[in-house]
Amino acid sequence: MFADRAKIFIRSGKGGDGHCSFRRELYVPNGGPDGGDGGRGGDLIFEVDEGLNTLIDYRHKRKYAAGDGEEGGKRKCHGKDGKDLVLRVPEGTVIKESKTGKVIADMSGDNRRQIVLKGGKGGLGNQHFATATMQVPKYAQPGQPAMELEVNLELKVIADVGLIGFPNVGKSTFLSRVTNAQPKIANYHFTTLNPNLGVVDLDGAKGFVVADIPGLIEGASEGVGLGHEFLRHIERTKMMIHVVDAAGTEGRDPVDDIYKINAELQAYNPEFAKRPQVIAANKTDLIYSEDDDPIQRLKEEFEPQGIKVFPISGVSGQGLKELLYYVSEQIQTMDVPPIVFEQEFFPEDELIYEELPYTVEKEKDVYVVEGPKIEKMLGYTNLDSEKGFAFFQKFLKETGILDKLEEAGIQEGDTVKMYGLQFDYYK
Repeated sequence: MFADRAKIFIRSGKGGDGHCSFRRELYVPNGGPDGGDGGRGGDLIFEVDEGLNTLIDYRHKRKYAAGDGEEGGKRKCHGKDGKDLVLRVPEGTVIKESKTGKVIADMSGDNRRQIVLKGGKGGLGNQHFATATMQVPKYAQPGQPAMELEVNLELKVIADVGLIGFPNVGKSTFLSRVTNAQPKIANYHFTTLNPNLGVVDLDGAKGFVVADIPGLIEGASEGVGLGHEFLRHIERTKMMIHVVDAAGTEGRDPVDDIYKINAELQAYNPEFAKRPQVIAANKTDLIYSEDDDPIQRLKEEFEPQGIKVFPISGVSGQGLKELLYYVSEQIQTMDVPPIVFEQEFFPEDELIYEELPYTVEKEKDVYVVEGPKIEKMLGYTNLDSEKGFAFFQKFLKETGILDKLEEAGIQEGDTVKMYGLQFDYYK
C-alpha cells in the first residue's frame, strides 16, 4: 500500500534542571555556590531520506520524543545534553499542525533538514545567582519544559508527470506497460485509491517519474468522493498526460470527458489548468467504427489549443514510444520550480500562548507573577534584544497579565518580579 498520510505525536527534550549546591571542602567552612547548569533538551528534527518513498513507518509507531537534558551537578558540573531525534521522511512530505492544518515544514526543494521542535534550555545552577547581597543563593533555575505537538504528515507525490483522466480509461494499464510500477488493475469505477509511482526509462533520452493520480470524478474539486485526496497529488507535477478512452467503451464522449476533467482542475486550482498537457487517446485497438474517427475528432478539437494528441493502446503497446519520447523532450525544456509551501505555524511562538495559568500576588511592596508557561516564555525570550523585549511586552498584554496587575492595585514605579526577572512597572 502507498502510505501517503500519517498522524503522529512529537516531543522535544526537556531541559535539565540547574543544581543547587555549595562547596564543601576541608578548611573552607563557608564555600560558595557551585551548582552546575542543566543540559539542553534534544531537538526534534525532520530530514529528507532519498531512499524512502512512503510514510508507512509512521503508521506503526505514533509517538516520538527527543532525549531530555540531565540535571546539573555539584562542583559546577554541567548536565549532559539530551539526544536529538531525527525523523527521516521521503522528499515531498508536508508537516502540518494537526488542529489548525497550518504548515510547519515542507520537506521539498532545498529544505532537506528542519528543526521542528527545539529542545528546552537547561536551567542555570545556583552559582549564577550569587550577588553581593545574596551570597548564599538557594535557588537554581528549572530546565525549560519540552515542546510537544500532534502533527499530520502528508506526502505529496514528487513526480515529473501526472496521469489524469476518468476512472477506467486505462491509466493503470498504461503505467504498468511503460514503467516498473505494478498497479492493481481491475474493471471498476474507482480503480486506484492510492497514487502509483513509476519510472520511465528511455533509450537515448532522459527518463522521468510518472504518478498515476487516482481517478477523478465530476465534483472532485468540491470534495465529492475522494476528490481533494486525489487532486493534491497533482500539485507538484510539471506536466500531465491526459488519458482518455478514445473508443468510448462505456458510452461516454472522449472530448466531453477531457473538458470535464479540466474543469475540475480549474475549479481546484487555476494554476493546474495552465500546466502543459498531452492527450493519450487510449484503447485504439477497440475502435471499430469506420464512419466516426474519434482520434481525428480529438485532434481537431485540441491540437489547435496546443494540446498534442497521441493515439495509443495500453494493451498492445501501439503509439507508446512516440508519446513517451515526446513527453521526455517537453520536460527537458521546462523550468518549473516545484511548489513549496510556506511555513504558517511556528511552534516556538504558538505554543507559548496555549493555556497560560499564572498567579499574581503582592508580597510586601513587590508584585510576584508566577506560572509554568511564564517561566517557559522567559526561557525562550532574549530580553536584551529589542525584538525580544517587544515580544515580552506583547506577551504581558495579550495574556492579560497587565490587566491582572492593575486589578491587584499596581501603581507606576512599583516592582514586578517574575522568577529571575525584576522590573519597575510603567504604563
